[in-house]
Amino acid sequence: MQHELTTNIDLLSDRGELNEKGWARQLVATYNRERVAASWLRIKEWDYYCVLTPDYGVAMTISDIGYLANISVTWLDFANRTEVTETVMKPFTRGALNLPRTSETGDIAYKDSRIDMRFTRNPASRVLTLDVPGFDHGKGIKGSLRLDQDPTLESMVILTPFERAPKAFYYNQKVNCMPATGTITIGGVDHVFDPQTSAGVLDWGRGVWTYRNTWYWGSGSGHVDGHSFGFNIGYGFGDTSAASENVIVWDGRVHKFDRIEFQIPPDSFLKPWKFVSSDGRFDMDFEPILDRHAKTDIGVIKTVQHQVFGRFTGDAVLDDGTRVHLDHFLGFAEKVLNQW
Repeated sequence: MQHELTTNIDLLSDRGELNEKGWARQLVATYNRERVAASWLRIKEWDYYCVLTPDYGVAMTISDIGYLANISVTWLDFANRTEVTETVMKPFTRGALNLPRTSETGDIAYKDSRIDMRFTRNPASRVLTLDVPGFDHGKGIKGSLRLDQDPTLESMVILTPFERAPKAFYYNQKVNCMPATGTITIGGVDHVFDPQTSAGVLDWGRGVWTYRNTWYWGSGSGHVDGHSFGFNIGYGFGDTSAASENVIVWDGRVHKFDRIEFQIPPDSFLKPWKFVSSDGRFDMDFEPILDRHAKTDIGVIKTVQHQVFGRFTGDAVLDDGTRVHLDHFLGFAEKVLNQW
């Protein structure tokens, strides 16, 4: 079943439960946070951007998960198969970062002596700016990227409940296929992002989560045969009986498909993976380049992340049956365990 929401609603009822569950192409539900019926410890909110070129990429996060705020930047070097991450944590924020209730308006910023990061929303673009002087043992990283977002661009939106936890939910939007323009400077060396060869994705998440979850997520954005192409795949938590989050984005329009399976080698995340959908519309081999592995174990908070960047080769099928072939298409896939 793939239940699509097409009319505007309030996300939460007076009881703090989802009014409706399913998927949409835009943010059709108003995140009425005042109706959340859970402790501040359970509220998880974040904006995550990942912008890739064939040779390098950058990821930025501003999140508030109740226990703490997590602000991080990762630089990805595909040529040398390396990554560097700088993370700042601020304890017991309890939502004090005031992340916007929608991805369509509102800016986000965090600044202290270690990191200065800002996400600015304009009518047809998003601007990411950062300055982290101590990044990579004092080399420093700074710069600005503009992600162009056509107002007609469709996205993946999903409203997910959790079994046996009626007050828990996840409201999520993934915006693929945003061409990137700008420069990131590391240690005095400029890294240029050209909109012809670089693109970004936004992972916008707001929700009340249960304590222990594992998720699988994959994403890619770029061009195939002169067409804008992207995909979002994932599963692993919540009750997804009403809809999956699996979509293809072709020339700005979403093409929905059914369930996906991540076939990950049990002994190494850097061995080849396989992705197969239940309806035969997404069949990919995945050749890893690097594994951004991170582990956090701070009291009640534990995370184990394997975000693997690599290249996808295979076929994706559009709604009209058109078969799109990918040949070493850059993207990532991850497995993440959270106890938070």
